[in-house]
Order: sequence, then structure tokens, then C-alpha cells
Amino acid sequence: DPVSLPRLGRGSMPGMLALPPGQGPHQVGCTDVMVGHTRQGLFLRLFYPCLPRAGATEPLWIPRSEYCGGMADATLGRRWCSVLLSIAIGSCKVPVSWNGPFKPRSSGYPLIIFSHGLGAFRTLYSSICSELASWGFVVAALEHRDRSAATTYFRTAEPGTEEWIPFQRVPQGQKEFYFRNKQVHQRARECVRALRLFQGIAGGRSVPNILHQDWDLSVLKGNLDLTKVAVMGHSFGGVTAVLALVKEPSFRCAVALDAWMFPLENVLYPEVPKPVLFINTEKFQTPESIARMKRLSSRNSQTRIVTVLGTVHEDQTDLAFLPGKLFSLIFGRRGTLDPHKALAITTRAALAFLQRHLKLEEEFGRWDELLEGVGGSVVADAPFCRSHL
Repeated sequence: DPVSLPRLGRGSMPGMLALPPGQGPHQVGCTDVMVGHTRQGLFLRLFYPCLPRAGATEPLWIPRSEYCGGMADATLGRRWCSVLLSIAIGSCKVPVSWNGPFKPRSSGYPLIIFSHGLGAFRTLYSSICSELASWGFVVAALEHRDRSAATTYFRTAEPGTEEWIPFQRVPQGQKEFYFRNKQVHQRARECVRALRLFQGIAGGRSVPNILHQDWDLSVLKGNLDLTKVAVMGHSFGGVTAVLALVKEPSFRCAVALDAWMFPLENVLYPEVPKPVLFINTEKFQTPESIARMKRLSSRNSQTRIVTVLGTVHEDQTDLAFLPGKLFSLIFGRRGTLDPHKALAITTRAALAFLQRHLKLEEEFGRWDELLEGVGGSVVADAPFCRSHL
């Protein structure tokens, strides 16, 4: 059954956020990587197949209290909610092994570069990233520095000092398109820089992680298959993934979760050379946005557009696993589809698509029907049908 309900997750506080562990055959490890001492460097969270380790610690879902403040400001527009968020979700953990030992693979793992949405940051897609890692991918979840993250920071060359980059709304008097278009180009360049980072490591370059994690990036050398690289993202990150295909030939395909197509200039649509899988939620997309996706699908017969019925925009983030009352308080109405089922559908459709276009020797083809919009909760190319769930 392509959408049987997975094992349920666990959380550090009963009744708060309980993220599901990956359902695939691999255990999942996770580490943070920061490269360079300026905002032109890179910051990402890496999810990867790992070896089991007794007494493994689990990382915090919200890595630092500053992110609660950033979320309260960016998502809710209410800075005072920061303390409430901190109390409610500040101690929640991600069910992965923090700095766990990397599981070697002589044929190399395929790589996914993941781009977050507006007002999000590198850890808010832990459920989807750890699910993909559990099926044998290395996933690099970026934290963008274009001021679209809830907040982010870099460490300067002066020991012990940090510079924070807060979220920025569209400045008054500026057209939103031009502001967002500049951001999406910066984000796509960051995706390409992330790929260059891994290409460098694979080529034997020594890359110092300035966060000084107890985890050596050189273990990736010989364990990545960089002929099999995809780019993926949610919302603003979805359109970032589409643009990254234009900028970088090494990306073989893109998976765009509920892509916010608005910031991409029209002249680029004919330039998107590779297949894209658009996985939309039922409530977010507009007719204009779908029309833009269809323009891309007319250019590439392998591009697919599917809608997961009974889902809302936030269902493709970890926030879907907040308890109902807390979710509704923050975002209003939630989807009718169980979030575990929504995650299973989304990742399995992505896996089937990645198998097809990265030429993987796995059995993800058993979920191919999801790409054609067959399977109850998934419809092809139909953004406005009502949920029957």
C-alpha cells in the first residue's frame, strides 16, 4: 500500500511536537555545517544514513532560542509570542542521531539540496529530510541568508562573535516582485554553492566546519554519487529549486513542494531544462501559479503536477505535527488528512520521481502511481478539486 500509515513518532514533551522517525531501512544521523566567516559562506543541516550507536543523543528541533523570536516575528508578526513558543516547543527533539557515525556506501549516496520556505529555517523540514535520508539519501537542508529565513547567523573571523541576519519584510515603496526576485536568485546561487561544497569534499578538498562539530566532513569522500543530485524545496524554496535547475546543469531534477511561483521572471520559464515534480497542497495554489507550472510541464514531458487532497500549506513542514489546538492557534484551519499519511504520500511520490530521473537502483518505482495522481488522496494537475476525505 503506497500510503499505509507509518509508525508514530515521539516528542520530548507529551502533547507537544512529536516528529516521526524515518520509515526507510537506514537509521538517520544529523549534523550542522557552517563554512566561511561571512554571509557569503554556507549554513546547512546535513541528514544522512548512519550506523546505529548506543546512547545516541537527539538534537533540539529549535536549535537556539533566537529562532523562536524569529518565528514569532516572521510567521505570526507577534514578537511577544516568542516566550510562548519557547515554552511550547523549545525542548522538542528530532528523532535522529546527533553527529551519529556515517554509514559508508561504496557506490555512493545520491544528494539532495533542500531549500526552506519564507520565514522558515534549516530545521523546520526535519521530518521530510530525515525520511529521505532513511531511504538512502544525503540531504543538505540550507539556511538561506537572503533575509527570508526567520533568522540566521554566521560566525565572524573574530573568535566567539556572531552576526545575526533577521527576517526582512518587503520594504515600503518597493514592488514585492523585484524584492523577492532578487532573493530567489540569491537562494538558487546558495543551492549551487552547496553543491560545489560537496563536489569539493568528494574531490578531496579539506573543508573546515567552523561550528567544530565532532563530525568530520571528509567521511563523505567516496560516499557520495554526485552524478545523482537533485534540488528540492518548499514554497519559496520550491521556486528556488526550479531556478537552481536553470543555474546548474549538475542538478538532474527538482521536487517543488507547494511552490510559490510568483518571484520567478517569465523569461526563465522556457529555460528550465530538467523535469520538475510539483507536489501541491489543496488550499495554497492560485490559478496563476498553476498556469505557470503548466507552462513548465509543456516544456518537459517528464514534469508532473500533483495535488494532495485534504492538506494545507504547512502540512509539508514539521509544523503539521503540532497538536491540533496549537496548530489552529498559529495557522488557522488545518488539513483533514492525517499528517503522517500526508508525509508518506509526499515522500513516496518524491522517491518515485527521484528513482526515475536520478536512475536509482532502488524499488521506489512501486510508488509510481502517485506521480500520475492515482491513489485516493492524490490527484494529477487539479488544484481546485474539493477534498473527499
